[in-house]
Amino acid sequence: MAKILVTGACGYLGQHVVNSILYNCDYEVIAIDIKKGNIEHPRLTNLEMDFLSHAKDQSLFDKLGRPDVVIHLAWQDGFNHKSDKHLLNLNNHFEFLKNMINSECKSISAMGTMHEIGYFEGAIKGDTPCNPLNLYGVAKNALRQAMMVFLQDKSDVSFKWLRAYYITGDDKRNNSIFAKILQMAEEGKKSFPFTSGENKYDFLDVNLLADQIVKASIQTQINGAINCCSGNPVSLKDKVEQFIKEKNLDIAPEYGVYPSRRYDSPAIWGDATLINKIMNS
Repeated sequence: MAKILVTGACGYLGQHVVNSILYNCDYEVIAIDIKKGNIEHPRLTNLEMDFLSHAKDQSLFDKLGRPDVVIHLAWQDGFNHKSDKHLLNLNNHFEFLKNMINSECKSISAMGTMHEIGYFEGAIKGDTPCNPLNLYGVAKNALRQAMMVFLQDKSDVSFKWLRAYYITGDDKRNNSIFAKILQMAEEGKKSFPFTSGENKYDFLDVNLLADQIVKASIQTQINGAINCCSGNPVSLKDKVEQFIKEKNLDIAPEYGVYPSRRYDSPAIWGDATLINKIMNS
C-alpha cells in the first residue's frame, strides 16, 4: 500500500487533510508533528518529532517510513504574518524538501499562500507575478522559488505548490475573523469594530480545501503552482453577515472603524481552472 506523509498533521489544516486521505483514499498515512496526533485509524501512524530540526539527516526518509507522497503543511506561526520565524525557519523547510527528493520521493506537495502575490486585483494564476508584502508571504515565495531552481534538472519529480486563500470552517481553531466573532459573542459583546468589509476574497471551507489538497497531491499530471480555491470572490462583509446569521449570533460589526491593511486588495481570488480539472478527473 502506498504511503503519504503529512507534515504539520496536528495543525488546523493538517487534521482535515489526514481525515480526507483516510476516508477518501486507500493510502497508508504517516502523520508527523511536534506533538503526537490523536486521530486513530488502522492505516494511520502518528509520529512525534521536531523533524525540521533534523532536515539534513540523511536517514530521515527512512525514519519517516519511506513515503511515496509528501504533503508538506508544517509551518510555524502561519496565522501571524509578521513573525520573524517565517524567515528563521525557511532554510529548514528547503532542506527538508530537498532531503525527501534526494531520498527518491517522486511526489511532493508544499503549501503556498495568496500572500506570496502581495497587492493584486483579480484572479491569481500560476504565473501571476509575486511581490509579497509581509514576512509570511516573503518566506513562502522564497521557498517556492528555491524549489523551482532546485528541481530544474529533476524532471522525474512531480512537485505541486498548492496556494491556499481565505480558509473558513472549524472556526474556533482557525484564528480568523470568524473565530474572533465567535469568541466575542460568547463573551456577551453586542458589536465589534471592523473594516469596511468591502474587500472581496476567495473563501473555501477547510474540509473542501483538504479534499483539494489531497487530490492535487496524489495526481501527477498537473504540476507547479495550483490554486486550491473556489474561484469565486465574495465580500468580507457578506461573508461575515452570513456567518452571524447561520450561527444565530447576537452581535453586529461596526463597519469602517479599522482601515484595510496595505496589502489587502479590493478583490483577489484564485483562478480555479486547474483545481477544477483535477477535482473532476
